[in-house]
Amino acid sequence: MRETRIHECDLCVVGGGLAGVLAAVSAARHGARVVLMQDRPMLGGNSSSEIRMWVSGSGSRVRHLQETGIMEEILLENMRRNPDRNFSVWDSILYEKVRFEPNIELLLNCACCESDTADGHINSVTGFQLTTYLWHTVKAKIFADCSGDSILAELCGAEYMVGREAKETFGESMGLDVADRKTMGMSLMIQAHETDHKCTFTPPKWAYVFNTDEEMNNKPHECLEKINTNFYWIELGGEADSIRDTEQTRDELLKIAFGVWDHIKNRGEHGADNWELDWIGFLPGKRESRRYVGDYVLRQDDVISGRQFDDEVAYGGWQIDNHLPGGFRMDAKGGAHLQKVRLNEPYGIPYRCLYSRNIENLMCAGRNISTSHIAFSTTRVMATCGILGQAVGTAAALACELGILPRELGEKHIEALQDALMEDDCFLPGKARKIAPLSLSARLDADYGDASVLHNGIERKIWGRDNGYYGICNRPITYTFDKPTKLSSFRLVTDSDLDREFTEGNPNVLNISCTLFRRLDYNYTTFGFPRCMLRSFAVEYLDESGEWRVGYETEDNYQRLVREPLNVTTTAVRLVPRSTYFGETLYNTYGSVEAHIFAFEVR
Repeated sequence: MRETRIHECDLCVVGGGLAGVLAAVSAARHGARVVLMQDRPMLGGNSSSEIRMWVSGSGSRVRHLQETGIMEEILLENMRRNPDRNFSVWDSILYEKVRFEPNIELLLNCACCESDTADGHINSVTGFQLTTYLWHTVKAKIFADCSGDSILAELCGAEYMVGREAKETFGESMGLDVADRKTMGMSLMIQAHETDHKCTFTPPKWAYVFNTDEEMNNKPHECLEKINTNFYWIELGGEADSIRDTEQTRDELLKIAFGVWDHIKNRGEHGADNWELDWIGFLPGKRESRRYVGDYVLRQDDVISGRQFDDEVAYGGWQIDNHLPGGFRMDAKGGAHLQKVRLNEPYGIPYRCLYSRNIENLMCAGRNISTSHIAFSTTRVMATCGILGQAVGTAAALACELGILPRELGEKHIEALQDALMEDDCFLPGKARKIAPLSLSARLDADYGDASVLHNGIERKIWGRDNGYYGICNRPITYTFDKPTKLSSFRLVTDSDLDREFTEGNPNVLNISCTLFRRLDYNYTTFGFPRCMLRSFAVEYLDESGEWRVGYETEDNYQRLVREPLNVTTTAVRLVPRSTYFGETLYNTYGSVEAHIFAFEVR
């Protein structure tokens, strides 16, 4: 007998990669009741310990474009709590963000496999949970497909695209003369470590044998020496069906992966005598499959020109990074297996790319949004997928609050959505966050320098402007009111080093050396925390007797965005920066350490 449990919510998120995690968390924080259905035992998608790819995004290619909002919140949490960049600890941080967020019900190991859809409207979806052998039916007002493979598209009849378009389809010079259904492939990662003794490796009999570099198609396998590279080129599936043929593709990738390690260890001089294999992935990291058709399809000219949209709710900046379908079977000489165009500035991603054109309550976030194949090759990276998820979650919560559907939200309330995203520390190119009226009505003074830049609404270095206030620790920034004023909270944005210029060691958010190799030379693989982060500060208010009282203080802040209640009535309130992070210890030379702040407001 089939036992089914019923769940009712505002938003059902299908897929628990970074897009799904941020969609669920952002919607829940905006008051929506959320169910997140994930078919794996952990969250994180390609960044999880099952696949072990580090998180890349716009900031990896264009200065000062590191993604903020919930994405930066999670990355800073990981940098703080996971200095060795252990993927299992990363799994636990993502699990914690979802499992212990009020308003979210998490269904792990639950594969979505049915949809009840009528007249272009999804009523419910049903998944089977392998650990409990139960069926779960989720009824929701809005559904967000963050599965990567667009699992809901086939189940509910939503329009979608697969493959590479012809030049004429979207007017793209990088398109094909004739369209096809080929995609980018999927990859398996390898993990190993260096020891102080010689280690042997005996490959399985079924592994491929690559006696020479030429037999391995000249793939760039100098990973023992170059930390910022990996085995992305152990890639197949682009010439097959990237969904239906995944099992066969995995089998081929395993034969290649063990053959590659055999080549590095046993066939040629690679300096690998003391290296020991720890892990080879059994779940391929997928790049591309189905893409939804929305009210707009992002295309090549949009991303290359850095186009800004009236309805933009996210941005990208990763290069056009088009892996050709042949993957491992293509000769890599001269980078012939890749098609790349570096971008010099961010481009906006419009809200119209984030919901289905023909299913009225279906949204999408991640690598399955409405783009051409060429534009997809830049939007597909995980940090970009994450901020797309935050945009979708925030939009869904706002639509549920207003009792409307996603398209109507975009047509009538796009500014409210953009305001909410920027309030939550999301960057939208060409747009400035609105300053709280109460802060604008007060007099803003600083004991050191000019703090007026705190009201410009741009909260990062960008386009040659710093946009921040450089203060000195123990020298306050003060708001003064004409009469006693009730304050409910404050909002602070401090510098988390979005270009990772002042982070000791390797600044990448996940452990490249864990994905690739861990060397005995720990100076090569150490990981730090942004030294410019404002670690210790107080927000003080003037009481009735004219004495300064502490309304909020912390000695160990490690987040860029801080929003806390005050609940005081006062004629003045001030921020007193005390110290920044510096290596492993506090840098306590008060009066000389700079505090770099992008926003301080009271409400």
